Amino acid sequence: MSKSEIDALTAEFFGAFDNRGGKAADVARIRRLVIPGGVIVLTGPKYTAYTVDEFIEPRERLLADGRLVEFAEWETSERTEIAGDIASRFGEYRKAGVLDGEPFEGGGTKTMQFVRTPEGWRIAAFSWWDRP
Repeated sequence: MSKSEIDALTAEFFGAFDNRGGKAADVARIRRLVIPGGVIVLTGPKYTAYTVDEFIEPRERLLADGRLVEFAEWETSERTEIAGDIASRFGEYRKAGVLDGEPFEGGGTKTMQFVRTPEGWRIAAFSWWDRP
């Protein structure tokens, strides 16, 4: 059961950024998926560590102001290890959209750490590296 719950949580995470077909992205849902105080780190191209709110705010604006449209990202492969109430997932992902009128595609690697809380599985931390 835990693996399917983590799969669903991960899919919900990736879906938070989807604004294809004119629908509004729901980046705010990250607050429900990540524990309070969760750690978010981008390793490259420019190392940045974020709080949950620092991560959400610029992405919410970018996905709502018309600069980034038809955007989605999705996991293409993963391996997940679960030990009791903790889990770690390492996965590859792709992304595509139209930024400032220019179509783009990309991808990278994400690692996510999960913990089982009284409310169910949540993300404790995630980091990612975008391929240049």
